[in-house]
Amino acid sequence: MPSPYLALFAAPGSKAFSAAGFIGRMPLSMMGIGVVTMISQLTGRYGLAGALSATVALAAALAGPQISRLVDQYGQRRVLRPATSLALAASALLLVAAHYGWPDWVLFVACAGIGCVPSLGAMIRARWAALYRGTPQLHTAYSFESVVDDMCFVFGPIISIGLSTAWFPEAGPLLAACFLAVGVFWLTAQRATEPAPHPRERTGDGGKVTGGGTALSSPGLQVLVATFAATGAIFGGVDVVTVAFAEESGHKAAASVVLAVYALGSCVAGLTFGLMRFAGAPERRWLLGVCAMAVSMIPLLLVGNLPFLAVALFVAGLSIAPTMITTMSLIEEHVPRAQLTEGMTWVSTGLAVGVALGSAASGWVIDAAGARAGYGVPAVSGAVAVAVGFLGYRRLKRPAPGRGGSVGQHGEHEERNMA
Repeated sequence: MPSPYLALFAAPGSKAFSAAGFIGRMPLSMMGIGVVTMISQLTGRYGLAGALSATVALAAALAGPQISRLVDQYGQRRVLRPATSLALAASALLLVAAHYGWPDWVLFVACAGIGCVPSLGAMIRARWAALYRGTPQLHTAYSFESVVDDMCFVFGPIISIGLSTAWFPEAGPLLAACFLAVGVFWLTAQRATEPAPHPRERTGDGGKVTGGGTALSSPGLQVLVATFAATGAIFGGVDVVTVAFAEESGHKAAASVVLAVYALGSCVAGLTFGLMRFAGAPERRWLLGVCAMAVSMIPLLLVGNLPFLAVALFVAGLSIAPTMITTMSLIEEHVPRAQLTEGMTWVSTGLAVGVALGSAASGWVIDAAGARAGYGVPAVSGAVAVAVGFLGYRRLKRPAPGRGGSVGQHGEHEERNMA
């Protein structure tokens, strides 16, 4: 690993919380695709499978920001453990209900409960921000965490789909729940690196609460969330359609490898991007990344076999990590420091909403017209993301005053001085 990444771990406790974050984020890539694989094997209904996966994502979209808002106020340990316990109980209900063929509404209730899972990526990034805020190292840390996300998506689908197809249908979601339990409880046991909470304060004027507004009131954050709702539909659609495409090709288990190649492309780009320093406005790089993600969906409409699909997805993956890394820097420019975790989670919420819509829409298209037609869903979603990005671009050019220090601003100032 290049030395800038190794230098990150000179901070005490950084190795431990990063490792816990990796384990705890594995369900991010395992649960949704695991539910699709499990339900499609048990019932053969891709429409139901996509709808259940969408329910998990949508529930996480609704609950995630509220959990992170409480984390900002009360700390990670006090909030994450009870929230995770609820998600684990819901996971157990889903597995039992699916195994014994209980009514569909029970499956949907269980999937809604799984949505209470906390956003581990935001929690880990908040710990890095507490260590390196206002320094170039934070850009490297965000890049490293983007690579960790991608590694989860490299190994997660392989493990989840592989276990569910080779062992028993419920194996993928079951292991995802185990990873969640280990990761969260290990992370919350590490108190030394936990960011200090920012409880809401009461003024002397009638005990009025201050600092209780939502981070989503930031116009810039609204643009990021809306754009990534469309981007999430790309991810949700690609996941579901790729499983169906592989099944139509007679190699359903190969879907895990193809999706891993998609994540591998993003991982390679993220590692490279983290070693670079940029001058110029970060919002321009962000918009370019959104456009690249959209354009990369077009070749998927033309592929006819799994090897060509894997190549197309690898190229498509190259634009993901740089766009996400730049997004995290933009969040720091547009939300208060005391709401950083919530702000990061709102972007994850946008992605989750998109994943929900993309999963459901692609499932319906597959049932009606086949797997190849399903790739139209991520292609249309990419076009919508570009449109929203261009419409909201001016808001991103105006960071709100008094926001948390931006690594992007620091890095650019330093580059100009060096030049």
